[in-house]
Amino acid sequence: MSMWSRFFVRTLALAAAVLAAVSTVEAATSRIKDLAAIEGVRENQLVGYGIVVGLNGTGDSLNNAPFTKQSLQAMLERMGVNTRGANMRTANVAAVMVTANLPPFAAQGTRIDVSISALGDAKSLQGGTLLVTPLMGADGEVYAIAQGALAVGGFTAKGDAASVTRGVPTSARIASGAVVEREVEFKLGSMSAVRLSLRNPDFTTARRIALAINDLIGVPSAEPIDPSTVRLTLPPKFNGNIVDLITDIEQLTVEPDLPAKVVIDEATGIIVMGQDVRVSTVAVAQGNLTVTVTEQPEVSQPNPLAAGETRTVPRTQVSVDDSSKKRMAIVNQTVSLRELVDGLNALGIGPRDMITILQAIKAAGALQAEIEVL
Repeated sequence: MSMWSRFFVRTLALAAAVLAAVSTVEAATSRIKDLAAIEGVRENQLVGYGIVVGLNGTGDSLNNAPFTKQSLQAMLERMGVNTRGANMRTANVAAVMVTANLPPFAAQGTRIDVSISALGDAKSLQGGTLLVTPLMGADGEVYAIAQGALAVGGFTAKGDAASVTRGVPTSARIASGAVVEREVEFKLGSMSAVRLSLRNPDFTTARRIALAINDLIGVPSAEPIDPSTVRLTLPPKFNGNIVDLITDIEQLTVEPDLPAKVVIDEATGIIVMGQDVRVSTVAVAQGNLTVTVTEQPEVSQPNPLAAGETRTVPRTQVSVDDSSKKRMAIVNQTVSLRELVDGLNALGIGPRDMITILQAIKAAGALQAEIEVL
């Protein structure tokens, strides 16, 4: 085989390898673990009312926060100190609300993080310590007990003429600051069926998840019930343990499908468009009438020997910009999100004007997507 023949064969082999690599590029997929959650496996919110002590004069003023004074008196009485009728003027105590999330399957004795927020007129919680605070659930039962030194991310420093505040000094956290005292009963291992709840409900995604699970198991065990729920029944070969089945299916990858949507935040001018947004051929013209009025008053000063007085003479300059240089542009029918964005950017407009244009294109029926305004 000649040199040119070998070169030609190698070139063909390289081209075939490139084409094979391009053809095997798959669409973006996600794990079922990231697309859906097990119904019933969830966090529970806890809340409690507590007292923070040890503040350096930055706590509640007891005259303006009577609940802090009552809480302090009740705490001292439980410890054998009688303060009824006494004039209490301490500024080292603050009433706070304590919140936490109880994770699923949290066992008794495990620790969870807590967040603390000032309730009264305290200036800062820096250096404070939270006293024993029961954390209750929505049913009124105590599920955890919180206590510990506060970690505050913000601070306040001030003098006679200026002050500096960074972050929020009246909010704090305690890492592992609460001990779980009561468990939430949920026996997942003894269940014969579970329901997968999709985080983004969609008919197509639910059906793809069910098909992927059935392909893995080999028997029809998963069934989509609605856009947000897939029912999963335990097959006989998993020996009655649904945890083994969930472990096997949570790593399966599925290509999620979402409706075409344009999300607009009017307050910040943010526009987010999905990849399936399509637009028909449409002509767009954008221009604003801008009138600028500039005042530059001048002072008229007479000569020292001349009779007269000093006066301010008004000088006004008015300019009008009707954007006459801007012309109507054609946004062609697009097949991708990139071409749609390029077509709108070709008009030289900003995000604020683009929001109005997208709404006008939708009103004209040329935008095949849902517009959601936050």
